[in-house]
Amino acid sequence: MKALVSIITVNYNGLRDTCEMIDSFRNHETYPHYEIIVVDNGSRLPEAEEIQERYRSNLVPGGSLSGNPASDNPVSFPPVKVVRNINNGFAGGNNAGLKAAGGDYLFFINNDTLIKEPVLEALVRRMECDPQRNGGVSPMLKFAACPDILQYAGFTPLSSLTLRNASIGFMQQDSPCFRTPCETASLHGAAMMVSRQALQDAGPMTEIYFLFYEELDWSAQLRKTGYRLWYEPAAVVYHKESMTAKRGSPMREFYLSRARVLFARRNLRGIRKYLSCTYLCILAAPKKAAVYLLHGQGTLAKATLCGTYRGMFVQYR
Repeated sequence: MKALVSIITVNYNGLRDTCEMIDSFRNHETYPHYEIIVVDNGSRLPEAEEIQERYRSNLVPGGSLSGNPASDNPVSFPPVKVVRNINNGFAGGNNAGLKAAGGDYLFFINNDTLIKEPVLEALVRRMECDPQRNGGVSPMLKFAACPDILQYAGFTPLSSLTLRNASIGFMQQDSPCFRTPCETASLHGAAMMVSRQALQDAGPMTEIYFLFYEELDWSAQLRKTGYRLWYEPAAVVYHKESMTAKRGSPMREFYLSRARVLFARRNLRGIRKYLSCTYLCILAAPKKAAVYLLHGQGTLAKATLCGTYRGMFVQYR
């Protein structure tokens, strides 16, 4: 029998996206042994109840939810489990889903994604090429609004001082040069599969970030434990994330600034930690805040400085 894959997604006021993601798996995924777990992170409306009611039955007449001609015989789909949770962030939501997951492989996927062809077989195959060393894999990510443009074809390593990296292939047209599987420095939080064994060895995602850097931190922990991380282009996931840069919100700037400093404190050692924290606090954050002030965006400047300060003093294990 094929290994069980637990698909875990977090819903927060995103009922339509979540249902479209589930339906895309029901329409296109052919892997024979998977389950879907939806964690509702305290949505304002009773979306957990709506999802539970909508997918109460595992039998769908005609086996299609996308308007294809129905047949006389219903098709059985894997169950959808719904977990009710408080809003404790990206990692907290995914970790809540782990408690209901029975899979040998855990596939964490954003609720604002879609698939248009099967993905699980290729991801599981990559993991099972070397199950003792391969700890995680992310698929190729493309923008749903422009499905020939890449969002992710692997990550470059984080720089030791600024803690910045690059998404390989970002905003480039899909081409053969991006279709070779390769090791990657980090998994992509929008879609990442890890093995149960790697999870047990490295531990789950830490919940101290709330937003940003969770998957980068987890990738670092997996690699420290001795596992390899992979980019697998044979599986493609389409992400609804905007292709254009959005103006920052104070909440985004606060948590992004906080996360970058916190990552340095948790993952760097010796002089590298000292230099990186000094750079982030003395140079990068004040410079960014000054730019915001010059553009009359005082709330963003304040959020940047406050987030950096909190990142320096928040307690962690």
